[in-house]
Amino acid sequence: MADVARIYPPGRVSLREVGLRDGLQMVAQWPTTRGKLEWLRREHAAGLRHFELGTFLPKQRYPQFADIKELVKEAARLVGAHGSALVPNLRGAEDALASGVEEIHCVISASEAHNLANLNRTQEETLRGIGEIIALARQAERPPVVGVGIAMSFGCSISGPVDPETVLGLAGLCYGMGADIVALADTVGHAGPRQVEHLVRGIRRLAGDRPFGVHLHDTRGLGLANAAAALHEGVRMLDASLGGLGGCPAARTATGNIVMEDLVFLCEKSGFDTGIDLEALISVREVLEREMPGEPLHGALARAGLPKAGGAP
Repeated sequence: MADVARIYPPGRVSLREVGLRDGLQMVAQWPTTRGKLEWLRREHAAGLRHFELGTFLPKQRYPQFADIKELVKEAARLVGAHGSALVPNLRGAEDALASGVEEIHCVISASEAHNLANLNRTQEETLRGIGEIIALARQAERPPVVGVGIAMSFGCSISGPVDPETVLGLAGLCYGMGADIVALADTVGHAGPRQVEHLVRGIRRLAGDRPFGVHLHDTRGLGLANAAAALHEGVRMLDASLGGLGGCPAARTATGNIVMEDLVFLCEKSGFDTGIDLEALISVREVLEREMPGEPLHGALARAGLPKAGGAP
């Protein structure tokens, strides 16, 4: 079995950099392989340990992820780093397993309409595929951690409100098939703090001692408020991206992920030791500015700077 507790120690906040995957799926220009490797190394040096490195998709259609195997190898060389990859189908999972990546993630949408738009499959077909991927992963000599993200958990840009029981039902099915992790995704920024609290309480009861996480977007400006609500309700695995890069190809109004630098600041101010050097993390934005000069970067901390040391808590 996969050693989930080693990768995600119980009780410790684990912040996952998803910029190298989610952050690059909609940009007009993406970093060179050399730029990506520098991004990865410098964030690791700043203290980040969890990196979603890309997606195993055909290189001809998704050239921004053509170098994912090189990133997997580099992450494996960095002490304490944990690399993951998105696998949209069984072929992608086979390629991921061959690469030796430590963690793989699948996705299903809580909305049938978005599932069809995003994956060109029904929810039933997607669940069947996830089951096949989990079974394949369990047969590996070194089984990877398998996670499932439930897109549109808090509302859908196509069909509107999503019933929380639908989300929890999908989460239960994924855990039942053997998924190690389930994450709730606010793909288009519909959620508010009370909604996050309610759904997190539900998945916490469902998960038991299994890890669960959140993947939040800041489309409507509530990303960090939602992250604070999730932390308060016991979530210890949160996704974010450097500079707030990101979006959803099947939901064009969805802007980026919550900003990693701001999320680290929130965690530290909330009493969680992230082990991340914020000044060093902010400086990694230099790589993105150089490699993607036309891509807007977001973040209050980068704009305002760190507070001066000392003074009242």
